[in-house]
Order: sequence, then C-alpha cells, then structure tokens
Amino acid sequence: MNYLAHIYLSEGNENIQLGNFFADAVKGNSYLSYPSEIQKGILLHRKIDTFTDLHPVVKKSKARLKSRFGLYKGIIIDIFYDHFLARNWQLLSDVSLDDFADSFYSILMKNRSILPEKTQYIVPYLVKQNWLKSYASLEGIEKVLVGMNKRTNNHSGMDQAMADLVEHYDALETDFHTFFPELREFAHLQFMELQKEKNSI
Repeated sequence: MNYLAHIYLSEGNENIQLGNFFADAVKGNSYLSYPSEIQKGILLHRKIDTFTDLHPVVKKSKARLKSRFGLYKGIIIDIFYDHFLARNWQLLSDVSLDDFADSFYSILMKNRSILPEKTQYIVPYLVKQNWLKSYASLEGIEKVLVGMNKRTNNHSGMDQAMADLVEHYDALETDFHTFFPELREFAHLQFMELQKEKNSI
C-alpha cells in the first residue's frame, strides 16, 4: 500500500503513523535506533507490505497492468489503491480526508528532525502539494505517477500507467473493495499484537 493507506491503518497513533509512513526509508535492523512506538510503526508497515504482496486479489490487480511495467507493477497498484481509498474515504472514516491529511502534516512538521534524511526531503513537497488529498483525483494520481517515473530516471514508464487505470477502472476498484476489508482486519490484529509487546521493544 502507499502513503495514505499506511497512515490510515495506524489506528490514529501518531508515532505508529510516523513509523508506518517512513518505513521504506529504514533498512534492516536500523529501525531499532528509533523510539519503541515508531519501531512498531515500521514493523507494522513491513507486515502490511508482506500481506499485500502475497494476496491473490492484489496479484489479480497486477495482472491487469501491461507487462511493460515489470517489477513496478506492485508500486503502481499501491498508488491505485490509495486512489480508491481516497475516493471512498467517507465510507471508511468518520474524519474528513482534509482534516485527516492536515492532522498528519502537522505531525510530520512537528517531528521532522527525527525523520530519515530521504523522508525529510520529500516532506515540504508532500505538504505543499497536499499529496494525501490529491490521491482522490485522477489528476492527482497522474502527477504521482509522473513524479515516480522521474525518480526512476524515466526507466519505469509509470507515467504511462494512467491508461491502465482508466481502462480497468471498475475492475480495479472492485479489487480494492474486495481486498481492503481483509487488509484492515489484518492490520488491526497486527497493531494489537505489537501493542501487547510494548514492554519488550
């Protein structure tokens, strides 16, 4: 899953949201250098990614994409699923997407000094361009895909994935609605397990 889903699945715990948000920038056991609650966010992120990558519905979504995207298919589907999460936000949260995004941006700015350097670099862009809210529109998703393609030195071709989203929009949204309730349940159980281990980290 992409940024919005990872933050959403953190049960409103600020430190776990932070760890879940920047986990991709933390490799191996280096997560142990962070405070315990942030460690849990990083671990939760990794569990969510493993569950997502192995899920048959996600594999079905990846198969809908053209073969040219290769190993980037997973990243593209993560972004598409964030789009469907944002589009259906009012069905999944009592807090508006605007308020949710603004609250998380405040958390980021308050804790910017502890973020990995790579994450610190993107925070101003994320806030200024309101990435989390922008996922709700096709224009916003297109900008994300163009930006991701640039980050791969134009090797991924991810900027061309909008055509796949438009072509398979209804099927991909159905995939999301099938998969996401299972992911929410899984993430909640993992969150509870990590909280039980509070004194062991």
